[in-house]
Amino acid sequence: MKKLSVLLLLLAALPAFALDGTDILKKVDRNLEPEAYEMLRKLVNVEPDGKRKEFVLYSVKKGRDKIVALFLAPQSDKGRATLRLGDNMWLFIPEVGKPMRITSLQSVTGGVFNNADILRIDYAAEYNVEATVEEKDQYLLSLKAKTAEVAYDKLKMWVDRKALLPVTIECYAASGMLIKTLRFKDTKDFGGGIKRPATLETDSPLYKDYKSVMLYSSIRKREFPDEVFSLNYLPRVEDLRK
Repeated sequence: MKKLSVLLLLLAALPAFALDGTDILKKVDRNLEPEAYEMLRKLVNVEPDGKRKEFVLYSVKKGRDKIVALFLAPQSDKGRATLRLGDNMWLFIPEVGKPMRITSLQSVTGGVFNNADILRIDYAAEYNVEATVEEKDQYLLSLKAKTAEVAYDKLKMWVDRKALLPVTIECYAASGMLIKTLRFKDTKDFGGGIKRPATLETDSPLYKDYKSVMLYSSIRKREFPDEVFSLNYLPRVEDLRK
């Protein structure tokens, strides 16, 4: 009877609801961005000599794995659009007039960010959580790609325990080699219940002294019809901004 009383006391002391790794990852996805949104961001590539190239992108997303991005600047890239449906990606160039297949490890902007970074879908759509470690102020999630088509075979994601937002993500190849590190900074209130990092920086041991940065200027919830996320719609993505 005494042992039973002690057990009941221990159970009562446990939290009423404890997040597992998959729950944490799903909350990270939703805290980073709504399930359907439109977003404006700037991507900056910085070379070792300090030379910079900047791109401005208008992006829309629906569900866990559909996203379109339209280039607004520079002038040489204006009107180009990219589409991602799950693991499949395309680039539309107005002068060519026909979408071309691209891969996750290529980069339509050059620099350290690849297409998978620029056209990011939900982490939970691409990765399974293999392990979760509770640290003082963070969770450390060890993630494994669900398929071989995913850009990174494994991720180590440090998540702020209070905000449930990523702080640092290390991206690894199947060989175990570190490909790049992503750092999330400058948490900002974008309105509409969206409070997330406004800056994402990355560097890579494969590109010594190169750096790329994403600067988020606006993000808001917005619903879109399925036709927006199709090859036929790519020449008309600009219409969404009117």
